[in-house]
Amino acid sequence: PQEGRFELNSRVSLVIPSDAPEVKGIADSLAEQLKLTAGISLKEAESADGKTAISFVVQEGMPKEGYKLSVTPSLITLTASQPNGFFYGVQTLYQLLPPAIYGKQLDKKADWSVPAVEIEDSPRFVHRGLMLDVCRHYVPIDYIYKFIDLLAMNKMNVFHWHLTDDQGWRIEIKKYPELTQIGSQRKQTVIGKNTGKYDGTPYGPYFFTQEEIKEVIQYAADRYITIIPEIELPGHALAALATYPELGCTGGPYEVCQMWGVFPEVFCPGNEKTFEFWEGVLDEVAELFPGEIIHIGGDECPRDAWKKCKKCQARMKQEKMKEEGELQNYTVHRIEAYLKEKGKRILGWDEILEGDVSKTAIVMSWRGKTGGIKGAKRGNEVVMVPNDYAYFDYYQSKDIANEPFAIGGFVDVAKVYSLDPTEGLTAEEGKKIIGVQANLWTEYITTFSHAQYMLLPRMAALAEVAWTPQEAREYSNFLNRAKLLTQRYEALGYNFAKHILQESKSNE
Repeated sequence: PQEGRFELNSRVSLVIPSDAPEVKGIADSLAEQLKLTAGISLKEAESADGKTAISFVVQEGMPKEGYKLSVTPSLITLTASQPNGFFYGVQTLYQLLPPAIYGKQLDKKADWSVPAVEIEDSPRFVHRGLMLDVCRHYVPIDYIYKFIDLLAMNKMNVFHWHLTDDQGWRIEIKKYPELTQIGSQRKQTVIGKNTGKYDGTPYGPYFFTQEEIKEVIQYAADRYITIIPEIELPGHALAALATYPELGCTGGPYEVCQMWGVFPEVFCPGNEKTFEFWEGVLDEVAELFPGEIIHIGGDECPRDAWKKCKKCQARMKQEKMKEEGELQNYTVHRIEAYLKEKGKRILGWDEILEGDVSKTAIVMSWRGKTGGIKGAKRGNEVVMVPNDYAYFDYYQSKDIANEPFAIGGFVDVAKVYSLDPTEGLTAEEGKKIIGVQANLWTEYITTFSHAQYMLLPRMAALAEVAWTPQEAREYSNFLNRAKLLTQRYEALGYNFAKHILQESKSNE
């Protein structure tokens, strides 16, 4: 903190490097938002000399996502080496401005000034993500954009898009059009937690076209967010099997699942046609998504059907396998090799560690931290997503009677904030933890308003875990900033859990 404030008014100039078009785009977006919410039009100038100005300065050698923000009463200087850093510096500038900056209309009553500060900042982890499940309950495309806005606001850079599962196939595959004709809809949906009662209402067809996805990818890229698509295999397969029953061990009949859970009907890795299908799907996914990583699931795959399947047993004999778990390992290895030829890396849930998975596979540890610790110790890169800290479909209050219906469990803001992703590892092993993420599974989340409630403000706590060094974090300090955080949510019109306000009040 420094002395004084920088006053925003119509005399402020905007200085942008002439040879940095991406930086100009970021600066222009800041100017547009200030004009919209503060009614202030910044004037472009070639230099900040002798002017009251906001100046963007390129400085080589800084961390890719790092920035420096210097605010004096007469000059705001934002310095970075890459557009990513400039983007995050602007997000910090928004945080220093009144919450009205996040709105969509003019607010003349707000104090349009910025406190004088010197900030040098860069993130702890390169993967700072959120997973959204659109299979159990579909999210209309407009809300996907709002979800990305939430990520950007919190300086998060990965959108993990869970696109296929037992209850619905949500991505158009041109080679297999029946996937969205058949697999994107279910006859009805179970009421509650597998009560045996159903709503009797057809669900779907709901899916995203490749053109829609391309536009979403570009929208995310403009906010320095990479999208990781997830195509589940070899389990969670019923939507695909309902479409192509020959890819299952029994040949069906199958149907898109109407309830929640883990089911014995899985893909048949003994059948060469199954690999042809996976490769055909992944060809289009790899071409569509420019990011390096594709998530292949790999979790919760019962193997009972493989024990009875002649094709699976023949494959095991041919490959000299002793037990069915090796079939899953064979599948992961083969798919990884195929995607590697396309310049892609695989990411999988921690079950992929049950076989001798390659060191180039990335492990996503969801069953607590154990899988992540194991993966890091054996040399794999790891994203920590422990369910007891980072599953945002869990209740965030013990007052369940006054909470929206949820899957169960309890993860409040304090628990999210207490996550130390490298705990239990040496400093060298800890380098293998490349990031953290939260998951929002949607069995019981049917609207985007409900999704917002489950995300906010837990998402902000996770964002700080992902960004800020462990030794610099303090929960009471986070709570002191929580009131302002909720004012930003209100300016954006978001639904959020208000428990954090009660906690911050008791903390005063």
